[in-house]
Amino acid sequence: LQYQPDDQAKTPKDEIDQRVRAAAETLEITDLLDRTPRALSGGQRQRVAIGRAIVRKPDVFLFDEPLSNLDAALRVQTRIEIARLHRRLGTTMIYVTHDQVEAMTLADKIVVLRGGNIEQIGTPIELYENPQNMFVAQFIGSPKMNFFMAKDLTGA
Repeated sequence: LQYQPDDQAKTPKDEIDQRVRAAAETLEITDLLDRTPRALSGGQRQRVAIGRAIVRKPDVFLFDEPLSNLDAALRVQTRIEIARLHRRLGTTMIYVTHDQVEAMTLADKIVVLRGGNIEQIGTPIELYENPQNMFVAQFIGSPKMNFFMAKDLTGA
């Protein structure tokens, strides 16, 4: 976790050490501090990457598919850790994922994109209860919603 980012070049070593310890304790990785990246598992590397970001004290975290390389059990555990971290730090987190379960469980707000265009913005419950179009309706839920063409024979 310990490194000296350019924007913190004048940060005293003691303060950096304190930040590293605090981040490691938050992520429960204090036992990994003396290991090289090569000696870490995928899940451990992921937590170390998050720890490095915490040490820098960013205004915004950007997670780009952070769970994509983890097995199913580790995904669930890491998803819980990220949610807990979000509550504890109170920092804005932008989380990019193609996994609707991750989006629905981690987000305060979701932006559903298709081809770079915004389809809908809302809370998970808003998207679930009131999808604005078929694309959003198919994105939410498991298994995916099925659609078929029908003709109104009631005359209404």
